[in-house]
Amino acid sequence: MTARRSTFGGWVLGVGICVSSCNSSPLLSNTYPSPEALATAVIDAVARRDAAALRGLALSEEEFREQIWPELPAARPERNLPFSYVWGDLRQKSDESLVRTLAVHGGRRYTLVSVRSAGETTRYPSYTVSRQTVLQVRDETGAEIELRLFGSTIQKDGAWKVFSYVVDE
Repeated sequence: MTARRSTFGGWVLGVGICVSSCNSSPLLSNTYPSPEALATAVIDAVARRDAAALRGLALSEEEFREQIWPELPAARPERNLPFSYVWGDLRQKSDESLVRTLAVHGGRRYTLVSVRSAGETTRYPSYTVSRQTVLQVRDETGAEIELRLFGSTIQKDGAWKVFSYVVDE
């Protein structure tokens, strides 16, 4: 009887642990605690011309598929838009924009002054997307300028990440 109780108790404990951890939303990787910290990381990677680091600061395919896509209007069945199409389009445009950004700004050193969103901010059940990110920076001469090094950010569970590098004009 004692063995049965301890087995049952272990099972209950295991279920309790799963329920508490399985119900929490997954976290995005490689995030920052504020839009300013994220923008500084982007500025530093641009100065190093580090395309791999910049891609790591943006949503991965897995993050987009598992955490972002299910809440987007495009994911609704009546829209009939396959994930592969939406992700492929976003990734291609983001990569093209990143190449342009590195061609124009790569190797240049900027100091962040402030970050703002000039576009719409949309709240979804578990995250917020802010569009048209504008960075106020000082260039190497000390002059203050506005830059658009990435397009939108995502804020989820108090953490910030680049949604994409697409810079809408």
